[in-house]
Amino acid sequence: MYGKIGSLFTGLVAASALLVPAGVPSPATSLPFSPAPSPATESARAPAPASPPPTPSLSASASASPETASPTKRLEWKACAGENLPEGIRCATVTVPVDWRKPRGRRLTLDLARLPATEPANRIGSVLQIPGGPGNEGVEDLKRSAPGLTELRRRFDLVGYNPRNTGLRERLPAVCWEMGTQLLEPRDREEYRAQVAKVKAAARECRDADSSGLFDNLDSLSVARDMEAVRVALGERRLSFMANSYGGVPVAAYARLFPERIRAMYLDGTVDQVNGWAKVHLDHAAVGERTFGRFVAWCAADSACALHGEDVGAVWRALVEKLDRSPIPISSPEFGEGKLAGWHLKLIGFQANPGPDNAWWVAFSTSVDKLRNGDASGFAEFVNGNSRIWATPALRAMTCPDDRGFTGYAQFRDVSRRMREASPHLGAAPFDMLACSGWPRPVANPSRPLPVRGLPPFLGAGTWTDHTMTASLAGTVPGSVTVQYDGPGHVLYMPGNNGPASRCVIGHATRYLVDLTLPAPGTVCRPGE
Repeated sequence: MYGKIGSLFTGLVAASALLVPAGVPSPATSLPFSPAPSPATESARAPAPASPPPTPSLSASASASPETASPTKRLEWKACAGENLPEGIRCATVTVPVDWRKPRGRRLTLDLARLPATEPANRIGSVLQIPGGPGNEGVEDLKRSAPGLTELRRRFDLVGYNPRNTGLRERLPAVCWEMGTQLLEPRDREEYRAQVAKVKAAARECRDADSSGLFDNLDSLSVARDMEAVRVALGERRLSFMANSYGGVPVAAYARLFPERIRAMYLDGTVDQVNGWAKVHLDHAAVGERTFGRFVAWCAADSACALHGEDVGAVWRALVEKLDRSPIPISSPEFGEGKLAGWHLKLIGFQANPGPDNAWWVAFSTSVDKLRNGDASGFAEFVNGNSRIWATPALRAMTCPDDRGFTGYAQFRDVSRRMREASPHLGAAPFDMLACSGWPRPVANPSRPLPVRGLPPFLGAGTWTDHTMTASLAGTVPGSVTVQYDGPGHVLYMPGNNGPASRCVIGHATRYLVDLTLPAPGTVCRPGE
């Protein structure tokens, strides 16, 4: 429908390719931050570089202190593999326990990359980039973002690392990648229980087959402890951070564990797990409704819209209601047979980012027009992909332990009702919370407040669709400020599907990270600035 533009998390929002796995052709609407793609989607990516990205490896060595992340030796920086690398980049590895509760048990090797400060005499320290996903590669993020961060690099070493949830294809058994059931909105308590039982059974089967111990240790609390291991290995007393997208979850966990180790924290389009996933979705429902209003206004003004001259809201509502009454069969080459319900349309059907010259809205409106005439081809691939991938145990293991599921049927019903009230066109029971309901393991990283004392003020930045959640997370720390970017997109310091990085936002982030100077509350950046 929109072309192969998706990256999975590459995490929420109705903004860009945040929810959709690589190879599933749609950005999504209201599912905040989705895990990295399954093996089934990898074949649809662009050709891999000559040297494949490094994968964290397991070993049986034991050397860390039980109480700290102390490395056994200094980092050994070497030439990085690959082509078209930023000048000066060097790579290294750090080892951490698979299970931080068993620091002398099996160990995991994480890959790091560093761009050293270009003015060593004026060097302040290191900035550690925390990627989204979960499952995105921080080393690749560093390479992509480097051209726009030359001013920041004058004063800092820029460091990226691949978290423990990258490269899982090679480290979890095949049964963990079986997509199994397609997620559908339960109509009653029995259907809710039946679907929860299916996803729970699949997770247990994966866990029983996993001999690495990773399945039980992919939560963001474990990732946060790995971040502390990176700080110690770098030899820094305190770190400055740049976190994007789902990276907001591990940095919040880090802030709870190690507040005194944070010099500065820049948040870019980050999810607010601190206040709970229900609040994330309810806040975003209102944002999604405003974005849908922008699409309706564009459609009324531009004859390129396939629904031009019609009551677009009425067309959409009628489609949703019809498909909820009678879901229709769909088929896709990547994900096989499935069903398309109105629930799917509301949660993952709407294209919130207009795209270059409104091209993505043109494609979306055409797909809606075809769908009302019985042709679901514009929605089949990404609906089938997301509704099946979210039932995949390996992907849910990266995010369900972060307190993402419903507590039970009563909360499912309550949140569903409130979502529909907040967004008549897009509100529904959140996809991800349903997928994580009945997770068979204890919640490792529960939603809870950050410490009031010991943290510096944070700086956030967000677009039309992710500013609200970024401001919500930053706002938990007194004195923090979040810059509003008056446009679509996601992750403003990094070029990508949303266009070039925002110079205005990068300027504010650089001043904050260098001088600890925050912009005035209410600061707005606009496209092109």
